[in-house]
Amino acid sequence: MVTRGSVDDNRCKETEMHVILTGCEYVGTTTLGWAISRWAKGVMGGHHWFHDHWKIPHVNHPAAADLAMTDRLYEEWAAGKGPDPTTIGLSPEERKQFLALSPQLKEMFQRYHMDYHVRPSFFKNMPDHNIIGMHVDEAVYAPLYHGYGGPGQYSDRALYVRYIEEQIIELASHTVSVLVNATPEVIRRRMRESPHQDGLVQDKDIEYVVQRFEEEHERSLIKNKFTIDTSTATVEECLETFLEKYEPFITDADKTRMLAHRAKRRGD
Repeated sequence: MVTRGSVDDNRCKETEMHVILTGCEYVGTTTLGWAISRWAKGVMGGHHWFHDHWKIPHVNHPAAADLAMTDRLYEEWAAGKGPDPTTIGLSPEERKQFLALSPQLKEMFQRYHMDYHVRPSFFKNMPDHNIIGMHVDEAVYAPLYHGYGGPGQYSDRALYVRYIEEQIIELASHTVSVLVNATPEVIRRRMRESPHQDGLVQDKDIEYVVQRFEEEHERSLIKNKFTIDTSTATVEECLETFLEKYEPFITDADKTRMLAHRAKRRGD
């Protein structure tokens, strides 16, 4: 339960767009998430924040001097002309050091990392944002690959994931959760053809990981939610599907914001 300030003071305005995308590595959460951010910025104006920094050891934003440079890094990557920005927040040596941390230290870092992103100050300072993975990534990956957060362990991630969602709902009840999916065969093909730097998911675990993300999506306390399958769809087709399924959750305030931005662009 959020206790910092009054509930009314802490809650986000309905003119703020909050989307969480989850799913097994290689299903395309980052690709779709960035496409959504570009769309949101185009129809609403302002800056649409993009947070994809929870898969160990990629736990930092890309090292960029300002927001414009960060956007440029993602644009170049999306066009196939640059590295994945989610992998360059830390240097190779820093990633090596992070991977060498004990399970206890990794757990503590990630717990504080997530807690920061569900504080009122975060929502106030970054009002429109996409979040990739975060607490759901932790619920799936931490017990499987990092040695912490399992049943009976300190900060059991199966319980902690619900705590994080309670904070999100308290602060931004209009948040939308999207499960991004693909068939195990497609995930394996993408893994072979374009392996990720410090990739996490192992071939033998793909079916299990896909199932775990589906379970967490079903159990989620966030009521505004839907699923997108990227197995045979292009990025453009996935974005179109997102917009169709997201439309019922667009607030009247955001619809007004879109109209105002459209009118401003015409005036310019």
